[in-house]
Amino acid sequence: MAIKIFYATEQHFAYAEAICELIATAAKQRGTGIAEREPEYIKTKMETGNAVIALDNEKLAGFCYIEIWDEKKYVANSGLIVHWDYRGQGLAKRIKAKAFELSRKKYPGSKLFGITTSLPVMKINSDLGYRPVTFSELTQDNTFWDGCKSCPNYDILTRNERKNCLCTGMLFDPNHPNQNPKPVRQKNIKKFYRWVQMKKQTFMSAINNSAKIFLP
Repeated sequence: MAIKIFYATEQHFAYAEAICELIATAAKQRGTGIAEREPEYIKTKMETGNAVIALDNEKLAGFCYIEIWDEKKYVANSGLIVHWDYRGQGLAKRIKAKAFELSRKKYPGSKLFGITTSLPVMKINSDLGYRPVTFSELTQDNTFWDGCKSCPNYDILTRNERKNCLCTGMLFDPNHPNQNPKPVRQKNIKKFYRWVQMKKQTFMSAINNSAKIFLP
């Protein structure tokens, strides 16, 4: 694969609009879990060194950026996207690994987290040492959760007072790292999915029982 992944800088500004279009298309295709962004926002991430970009020579192949919350207590690798011409080649995992590397380099004391409905993203996160957690272990910054407003499931999140939703929360804690994360093999992906769902159901049941929240 000739695709190279770089730490994005000002020299990649020309790709900002195409990145936003790719994110918007993916959001419509998925129907959940990805916040749409404007080109100026993407350029800011590039300018501050908080993004990675994948290029096939000069063609955009993928992108991911870093968001910082609670005065660097939490960091999220967001907007992970792969152009449809390059899907199914393991590129998402390479981009995520590069963003993880950049996050650990720039913010070594921060907790890395994310919320997703995507099984492939859950698998990638697990391989990097993330673990499924309740939303209470994630940032409580309102700005982060406001980014979920473009998701059609936002009403579920608000109805449950941000305690749970269809997304699964995942966290990498540098103070308690998983020293030997076990990669999820393709043949075990269904087993992994059942394990994640079991964990999530346990978390949600505990929250619902304590808060007396009943989902429709």
